[in-house]
Amino acid sequence: MMFEQLGLIGCGLMGGSFALALKRAGLVKRVVGYSKSPSTTERARQLGVIDVEAPSALLAVSGADIVLIAVPVAATEATFKAIRHLVSPQMLIMDVGSTKRDVIDAGRRALRDHIGSFVPAHPIAGKEVSGVEHADPDLYAGKQVILTPIERTQPTQLQQAVDVWTALGCRVQQMSPEAHDAAFASVSHLPHLLAFALMNSITSQPQGKDFLSLAGPGFRDFTRIAASDPHVWRDILISNREELLAQSKVFQRHLQALELMISNGNGEALEGLIDQASRARAGWSMNKFQK
Repeated sequence: MMFEQLGLIGCGLMGGSFALALKRAGLVKRVVGYSKSPSTTERARQLGVIDVEAPSALLAVSGADIVLIAVPVAATEATFKAIRHLVSPQMLIMDVGSTKRDVIDAGRRALRDHIGSFVPAHPIAGKEVSGVEHADPDLYAGKQVILTPIERTQPTQLQQAVDVWTALGCRVQQMSPEAHDAAFASVSHLPHLLAFALMNSITSQPQGKDFLSLAGPGFRDFTRIAASDPHVWRDILISNREELLAQSKVFQRHLQALELMISNGNGEALEGLIDQASRARAGWSMNKFQK
């Protein structure tokens, strides 16, 4: 498996890391990149992440046999519209978005008859830092990648997608877009929402800075994801709002149950719920491909 040209749209952390990983694995001859910000595209070329700067998304796709769309999820539809005139039936197009139903709907609307070339992908990888200068060829190594093909996804492209992520050292799973969005609302999007809310609840208090100066490793571990990219997470939380708000309601019920026991001084029942959570956490280990 060897690609002639990767058309990279979005030369940030995720896109840049994919380009570097493909190059290092010897899977691509040339990378043509486009970013909304020309300075980002120029920096990507200077760093050797891309070989050629494209002046538009459409020209990044011109001549490409593999395309990666690594833009905030809300920008996906505009990107599809920008490139659709040069999408061919042989091309493999993937994204890296954390939500899938909205991305697929955007693909149906914008790509229309070419939707079969698109294989929706969500690599479970990232850093709290963003930007092409943090691009890392090892970002995806040993990570899980979820593919969410639809009925019109072409089998050839789906197999290519499996092969390329596998060649980068990833473990590839397939699931429906609906199952994906429900699962990640629970284990990713809600935890981010809680971390953002907790930081704001502390910093909004007059003594917030003093409180933060006393925080230790537990607080650091709990709030690490609050430092995530605001633009990216704004889009994710809104695009998966139905599943996220459903998960938030479940969480609030469990928080209120704990509050009630604390309020009533019911230590035995409180300990029982803490024990239930403690056992569940102790028995859980991250998939070895995700560590």
